[in-house]
This record gives sequence, structure tokens and C-alpha cells, in this order.
Amino acid sequence: MKKVLLLSVTALVAFAGCNRSGMIDSTTVSVPANAAPKSPTPARIAHGQSVNIQDYVARGRTTIFDFTSEYCPPCRAIAPRLHKLHADRADIVVVEVDINRPGMQGIDWGSPVAKQYQLQSIPHFKIYSPSGQLQAEGDEAYGLVAGMLK
Repeated sequence: MKKVLLLSVTALVAFAGCNRSGMIDSTTVSVPANAAPKSPTPARIAHGQSVNIQDYVARGRTTIFDFTSEYCPPCRAIAPRLHKLHADRADIVVVEVDINRPGMQGIDWGSPVAKQYQLQSIPHFKIYSPSGQLQAEGDEAYGLVAGMLK
């Protein structure tokens, strides 16, 4: 398992073309009893259109926004692990932000959502705390997510 993880992270870094680092807090926090139930799989939002991701923050849980495209090899490689994280951890919600408009072939860097969030590379993560505050984004968030996937 460790070898697969190492190979996956190495592949992600190679495809991304930049170094990633960061320490991760993999501790779980309790979920408030009044927290809304979450779906068994991550929601997929935007589909290339502008979106206010704040509308999708799961209060009482850490929310990971994964800006992604089906045409991005590292995004496709990490997606099953993010789905598993979402399914296995009651305190974490993953939301996939699809940057591609319907019918676009290749990574849609010109989409309204890609421009809105000034994306330069994907996968790109934003992490919100259970209280709804932005905790990390970009390289720092990537490092936190990598630690959660260990």
C-alpha cells in the first residue's frame, strides 16, 4: 500500500510539474449531531460555469474543494482516493469542482470557473474548516490533502 501511495504521489508531482510539500493533520474531529447528512459520493459542481463554492461548504465538517477535469491525468489518478476519503471520514466532505464546460475536449482553462478562481494548475484544492473559514489553498492545501490520504 505504501508503495502504491508513493507511486501515486510521484506521478501526481510529475504530471503537475512542480514540487509539493506540507505537513498534514490527519486527526479526526467529531461531527456535530446537527450536521447535515452527507452523500455517499462527492458532489460534482460547476461544470465549467461560475460558482460560489461557499454555498457548498459543509458546516460542522472539513470541506475539500477539488478543482478537476476529466482530461487531467493527475486529477483522474487522485479521484478514487478522494472518493474513499469522503466515504470513510465522517468529518470530511469532498466537493469536485469540474472546470470543463460540457462538450469541451481537453482541460478547459478558458471556462468561467477556471477564470473565476484564477486556476493555473489542477488538481487544485481549497480546504474550509468545520466553521466555514478558508483553512488552506493551493500548495498548502495539496500538502494537507496528501497527508489525509496516507
